[in-house]
Formats: sequence, structure tokens, C-alpha cells
Amino acid sequence: MLQRGVSPEAYGTSVVRPSDFDRFWETIFAEATAIPLNPAVERAPHRSTAEVDVYEIHYDSLDGLRIAGWYCRPTAAYLSPPYAALLIVPGYISEPTLPKAWAKMGYAAVGVAPRGKLRSNDRFNPGYPGLLVHNAMDRHTYGYRGFYVDACRAVDFVRTRPEVDGTRIGVHGSSQGGALTIITAALRRDAVTCGAAGAPYLCGMMDAAALTHSYPYEEINDYLRLYPERKAAVRATLNYYDGVNFAPLIRCPMLVYIGLEDDVCPPETGYAVYHAMRCPKVLHAHPGCAHDAGSYWETAKVRAFLAEHLHPAAAVR
Repeated sequence: MLQRGVSPEAYGTSVVRPSDFDRFWETIFAEATAIPLNPAVERAPHRSTAEVDVYEIHYDSLDGLRIAGWYCRPTAAYLSPPYAALLIVPGYISEPTLPKAWAKMGYAAVGVAPRGKLRSNDRFNPGYPGLLVHNAMDRHTYGYRGFYVDACRAVDFVRTRPEVDGTRIGVHGSSQGGALTIITAALRRDAVTCGAAGAPYLCGMMDAAALTHSYPYEEINDYLRLYPERKAAVRATLNYYDGVNFAPLIRCPMLVYIGLEDDVCPPETGYAVYHAMRCPKVLHAHPGCAHDAGSYWETAKVRAFLAEHLHPAAAVR
């Protein structure tokens, strides 16, 4: 039982790891692997510059959905390949980024657009709010099932690119992007080199819903006010998707950063997922900061952490 009144670091979590957790995700990824990736890239000349080539990309994913994204890489005249790859994964209510700034730093960067995001939402679009409780009674059809796979398939996409060094792949995002960083690092642990996760969402989900009345977690409270008899079933489903249960699978170095006044993703859950990691890791907890997770100070630290592990391309001499 969680105890109120204790420090966020000591709060703990009520998340339970299902006995068939690994088998559940192995089955899902066996299904996904049977689907050809069918990657496609189309250069966007009006968005490209002398330093950065920009491409609209697509690839196939679970349930046959066609997933979109942005791919930005340095031009060979600006920075020499091969390039380290960096996936920038999106927040809950934000749309995929066009990561030109990361490409100028020497990365082949993908702005990932899992199902429901712009240009990936023709067949699946539960909306925001909506995704967090979409089919929450059934782990086999829960909304994040395909969403997580779509993010992981972006790793598969960059590994098809001849200009990318497949031994240097990083993941970075905040909020839902922090969760996707953790989950992608866990499920693609054979390929991901490092991850930087800010204010991680989807970690200690039922705990977070009890700690805050801010959205998106308030979606759970809204749902259970209508269907209180479904609480146990919802908890059982979310245990298969909770970042706390993915965290022990990660092998690569991880940077986690949180705000100690975060009312969206409570710091208690940030500590919980960090403590669950068994990989090389570092935590930056920022007093007085909310869901921004100390980004004013943290941005430079994230860039340094990624550069240390990914060694972005050097300038052409």
C-alpha cells in the first residue's frame, strides 16, 4: 500500500509485473516482425537547406498501419557520414517534431509519428484526451499496443539507412516522449545505444492517477468514476504497458530528469521508474520545476549526454 506524506523518492509504486509480461510482448513483436517494414523516403526540397536534407518518411507497422514521420540528416557537404541516429519521440498532446536542429548537430534524426499523430491517423485516432483509456479493459486491444510498436519500428527504419551507423542509435523525448524513450530502449535493447527521458509519463500509471487530478492521468479517474467496477481490470491491463515494468529490461545508459513540482507526471513515478532500471543511469531532479522538468538547465545536459554516447558526425574539413 502506498503511503501519502512520504518523500517522492521513497513513495514507491503499486505496479505489479504480470508473470507473462515478457511472453506478451514477445508475441506482439513476433506478429510485428512478420510485417515487412516497406520503408519509403521522399525529400522535401522546400524544407531542406544547404546543411540539412529533410524527408517525409513512411513505414508499415502492426495491424498493417502505415506510419509517417520526418527524417532530417546532415548534407554530406556539411557533415561527413556515417551519422549517429536519434529518435525524437512525441508528447501526448504534441505532434511529431521536424528535428532539423538535431541534424545540424550531426545526427540523422527522426521525428517519430506513432498512430494517432498527424499523417499517421487515418485509421486510428482516439484523440486527446482519449488514447490513455482507449480499450483499457483489454490488454490485447489497448490503444498503446500499436503505439509502442510504431515507436520501436522507427529504430528498424534508421537501421535500413546506408548513411546511418546502426551501432549508434539514441532516443530522446519528454512526458509521453519520456515514456516512449524508456519503452523503446527496453523493447529494442539490442539496438538502442542510449536514451534521455524527461518527466516520464506512462510510469506508475494507477499511482499517478491517485496523486494528481491533471490531465492526461485524469482520464483514468474520469473513466473509473463512470465504471468503478472496472478498476481491477483496468489496472491489470495497464500493468502490461507501464514503464516501470519495462525499465528492468533496458541495457543502455539512461538519463532521467524530472521536476519535483510536476502535477502532470508526479515525481513519485519518475523516481519509481528510475529505481526500476538496472542499467547505467543518472537522475536529475529539479526543485521548484513542474512538467518542464528543469528544461532550462537540462537541455545542455541532454545534448552532452547524447553526444557522449552517440558521437555525432564531425564537420567536413
